[in-house]
Amino acid sequence: MQSRGLLDLQVNGFAGVDFNSPDMDADALDRALAAMLETGVTTCLPTIITASAEDLAERLTALDRAVAESRLGSIMVPGYHLEGPFLNPADGYAGCHPPQVMTAPDADLVFRLEADLSRPILLVTIAPELPGSEAFIRMLSRAGKIVAVGHSSADADTVAMAAEAGASMSTHLGNGVPQTLHKLDNTIFAQLAEERLHASFIADGIHLPRPALKTMLRAKGIERSILVSDAVSAAAACPGRYSFAGMDIEHGTDGSVRLPGSRYLAGSALTLDKAVGNIVRWEFASPEEAIRMACDNPRSMLTPALRAHGLPIPPAGHVSWSADGEILQVEHGGIVHRRK
Repeated sequence: MQSRGLLDLQVNGFAGVDFNSPDMDADALDRALAAMLETGVTTCLPTIITASAEDLAERLTALDRAVAESRLGSIMVPGYHLEGPFLNPADGYAGCHPPQVMTAPDADLVFRLEADLSRPILLVTIAPELPGSEAFIRMLSRAGKIVAVGHSSADADTVAMAAEAGASMSTHLGNGVPQTLHKLDNTIFAQLAEERLHASFIADGIHLPRPALKTMLRAKGIERSILVSDAVSAAAACPGRYSFAGMDIEHGTDGSVRLPGSRYLAGSALTLDKAVGNIVRWEFASPEEAIRMACDNPRSMLTPALRAHGLPIPPAGHVSWSADGEILQVEHGGIVHRRK
């Protein structure tokens, strides 16, 4: 089977490399992107998580410099995903993000952060229950950015407001919420029911129980579902301790990534080709549908944002798959990688 390259809208790091490090350089980025290319990902949005305005600026500057100076950045990284600091700081909603530096939505901060970057911030995740969210969403949407709901307690009315203002996606739906919610009147159901929102899912069998993911995919429909990795530096790496946005994280032998000694997940060790394989193996979708959720759907989401920023649509490359869902070959930007 042949497909276009996969597109990951949420990846915080890979193969031992932390995209949130202020010490990021081109060599490290190329190692991470080369490892991602082996998993079929030909386009990605490196994701910067919640930090102070000063730290966000430092991390984005280092990342952007690395992208500009790297070999693979020009063909794989059209822009960035800012996940925070405009999130709900309450316990459970914040997840592993530091709540002490979360802040009210500030569109000017987003524009200041990207002002001197070579590539724009294309996706911003926000908790729309925060004061000033409606104006923030409208301003960023009019600027051509994708606005997503995430780490949020938003009820149905607030979710509808966000969608009306221009939000178009839910970030890792089902995660970034407390373990205990009202059984029916909760933000997960509110976002599932909002037909104007696509939803991204982490299909690793850890972030979402399989029956829950199966139900969510049925509710959203294949056409509005997107697979993401939410990978951190522990992805495509052995179990052990790693660094993520200034935090120590632990990649367990069960495949999870957590703050040591905590119940909170800290991203994932998932690769996007494995997410596709899981969806097929669990019989939630056909191979073609699973690839669509990791390729065509995120590309359709990203394309209008690229056009709004006057950017070209990056070439997708080609991926060859075996009958049992393993990647055989990836071709992108003149690079050919064959699975050994």
